Amino acid sequence: MSTPVGRSAGESWRALRMPLLITGAVVLIAIVVMIATAARTSGPFSPDSSDSDGARALAALLKNHNVNVHSTEVLDDAVQPGDGKALIIGPAGSLTRSDWQRIAAARWSHVILVRPGAVALEVLAPGVQDAGQTLAWRSREAGCDLPAAAKAGTVSVAGSTYSAPDAAQRCYGDGITNTVIRLSQDDQIVDVVGTPRSFTNAELAEDGNAALALNLIGTDQELTWYLPQWESSGSATGGSDGPDLVPPEVRYVGWALAFAVLVVALWRGRRLGPVIAERLPVIVHAAETTEGRARLYRRSRARDRAAAALRESALGKLHGIPQRADPSAVVAIVAARTGRDPAMLYELLYGLPPVDDAALMYLSHELDVLTQEVRHP
Repeated sequence: MSTPVGRSAGESWRALRMPLLITGAVVLIAIVVMIATAARTSGPFSPDSSDSDGARALAALLKNHNVNVHSTEVLDDAVQPGDGKALIIGPAGSLTRSDWQRIAAARWSHVILVRPGAVALEVLAPGVQDAGQTLAWRSREAGCDLPAAAKAGTVSVAGSTYSAPDAAQRCYGDGITNTVIRLSQDDQIVDVVGTPRSFTNAELAEDGNAALALNLIGTDQELTWYLPQWESSGSATGGSDGPDLVPPEVRYVGWALAFAVLVVALWRGRRLGPVIAERLPVIVHAAETTEGRARLYRRSRARDRAAAALRESALGKLHGIPQRADPSAVVAIVAARTGRDPAMLYELLYGLPPVDDAALMYLSHELDVLTQEVRHP
């Protein structure tokens, strides 16, 4: 008759109930926190980011001047009718041509493109092209009659430069290409800004950067701050700006799953506690082990191995003599202590293996006598 040793279903549930409840609660809290923070944008040039490359200081400046800033990462917010409103599009993310065309169709009164790609320029700022050059970071004069730039005066700029048609207003450049472009077409104003660094938390207080940002971006009471994250219309409609990114919703689910896996790994992971003493099922005395080893040597007639073991043991018992020392040095030390002939000592400690059991017994006896003489002169 056999007795089951595994856990029953009830015992397994009682053992796993508390860990599962704790894991579920932690995952639920993580999901709630991620959903609660999903409405806030993040990353470079984000109006909610207080990092050095964020733009929280600029968003606060605009709000202090009665500009209602609405930050978003959702494309639908950027394709709503924008008459009488301003839209600023950050440098991150990836949008397809059809996405840019939808934004253009919304007819925002004022569009600010921050370091845009070729598709965005072609759709929203025709005639403006990326010059493929960058300006080094330093203070520059406006060099144009754009009111926002004239009021700001000297501004610290660095970044992409653009060529523009003659009808455009071109500011902050090297005389050929410029990093701030304004196009006025029909009832819409489009600004192209290739120097997002000037408006970040770290650099906004430099020179006239804050004045330029306020006069360039804060001209409308309603401002939608859009940070593209993912192309929503598919990439088969004629190209996109930037690499393909994962949708924000998938990111939150992925982080939640990764956190859940981490919690389970910590719970089920092996924990190394203090070393504990364990009683052996059978106690084997040292003498029995030695006798068993000797019987094995005798059965296999391994007199050479037995002799080597005896000599190694004898050398270990010679106090004050290194066991791995040179044989000639060991023989000289032992001869000085015992007065024996060095040649006989060398034969005893390092000689040939015995030819029979009697010679092996004689070797064992002589080694025992030698160790006694050395230890008790």
